Amino acid sequence: MRKVLRTFFHYLEAAFDPVFEGAWNPVRQLGSLTFFQYWVVAITGIYIYIFFDTTVDGAYESVEWMTGQWYLAGLMRSLHRYASDAMVALTMLHLLREFAYGRFRGARWFAWFTGVPLIWFLFFSGVSGYWLVWDQLAQYVAIGSMEWLDWLGIFGKTIANNFLKPGAMTDRFFTLLVFIHIFVPLFLLFIMWFHVMRLKQPRINPPRGLAWGSLAALIVLSLIFPATSHDKADLSTMTPVLNFDWFFLPAYPLFDAIGPGPMWGAAIGLTLLISLAPVIPRFHRPPAALVTLDKCNGCSRCAADCPFDAVEMKPRSDGAKFDQEAVVIENRCVACGICVGACPVSTPFRQDEELVTGIDIVDPTLKMLRIQTDGAMKAAREQSRAMGENAICVAVFGCANGVGAGALKARAQERGIQAAIAEISMPCTGMLPPSFIDYALSRGEMDGVMVTGCGENACFYRFGQFWMEDRINQQRDPHLRKRVRRERLALVWAAPTEVNKTADAMEQFVERLGALEKEKEGA
Repeated sequence: MRKVLRTFFHYLEAAFDPVFEGAWNPVRQLGSLTFFQYWVVAITGIYIYIFFDTTVDGAYESVEWMTGQWYLAGLMRSLHRYASDAMVALTMLHLLREFAYGRFRGARWFAWFTGVPLIWFLFFSGVSGYWLVWDQLAQYVAIGSMEWLDWLGIFGKTIANNFLKPGAMTDRFFTLLVFIHIFVPLFLLFIMWFHVMRLKQPRINPPRGLAWGSLAALIVLSLIFPATSHDKADLSTMTPVLNFDWFFLPAYPLFDAIGPGPMWGAAIGLTLLISLAPVIPRFHRPPAALVTLDKCNGCSRCAADCPFDAVEMKPRSDGAKFDQEAVVIENRCVACGICVGACPVSTPFRQDEELVTGIDIVDPTLKMLRIQTDGAMKAAREQSRAMGENAICVAVFGCANGVGAGALKARAQERGIQAAIAEISMPCTGMLPPSFIDYALSRGEMDGVMVTGCGENACFYRFGQFWMEDRINQQRDPHLRKRVRRERLALVWAAPTEVNKTADAMEQFVERLGALEKEKEGA
């Protein structure tokens, strides 16, 4: 199921890429767009409350008065409704996408687990809002909700009686519903903050253009299809036809069909299943990164670059002249290797001693990465000699969660691209120290280096591709030396399904390298 979902999201993201540039792709901004919709709902809700009558007899009339206004009151009501629906849709898509990409286990379990009550409070907020309109749909929702709660038998009397006969609904009870609808979203905001508190630099704000664009789309929708009410609630009758909101209220027809007991069982069972997803089946955590103190100078780059705050800087424990040392928090480490790429000691040029860096992961270690690089480049040079003098040698450093170097090499061979490709793989592109690019071009005698990774702005480990770009552009240490010619370097961010996109980039890159070689020969 995860494989099918992952493929679906890969193709969905790729479908949006031609329209939305880079970080603007809404499929890669589901979480931040959900936060934005919350603020739209909150602001419009405050505005609506100014005109809302909190009595049983006045609530419906006040909502109808707002709906009939051609200016902000009616627009705000519709915008409040559609932004709430959008928040539900984005939340569900965000949950499915994180599940599909496996971002719910290990160090990410906390965000996943705290997202479960967030869903409950989101639906509770929306359902309580439908009560307040006090039309026939509100009557149906209120009776169903109270019958569902009454089945538990935890209240002194049957709450549903408040909705079953005329005059039973009091202003006092209605005011309580208003209070619930105000308080629950406030608590929802707290849970949303709690949901991201363990993530480093969480993206809770979408790109400004995407945010305003989504708001404009909701405004247009509100103007074309304004939200309207049913007839006023009448506890002496039940309407046979309802215009349903299938975002917030899909459980109510199911409740009518199966009854309260099975409905509670389904709701609790699904909640437990989602909550326990991080541990079922049992998760085998990869070994955490290891610090070698005699190579650590306490620079704190690894701590700054770790996406999950798995590295902390603490006072020196070995008596060395440096003030700090890196300490790994094992239960937060995902073994992505980004800390390895951040360490200034991580360089493949050292030949006079065993290659050991200040912080390293177990598989592959930096030493293993250099051995893999040397072997792949040697094989590529031998292949280029067999292909002829015009063959180009390219070292491809590939991310395990993007288009694999092996898949790229196979597609390049299918297309007849005249390039000998050295395949080097690692958990995340962010693990690659920039000095490896210099090493491949100088010591490895490669004509060019291509670095590939996850889809653009969709790094599996959150920051790997961003840190790599910053290091190459000399905006983040350790940076790529100025002596490295940038025209011999290519960065390609592509999902595993975008092999053709990567192959296209390789074809263009090989053509560029061929032109550079001709210029070199002419000079």
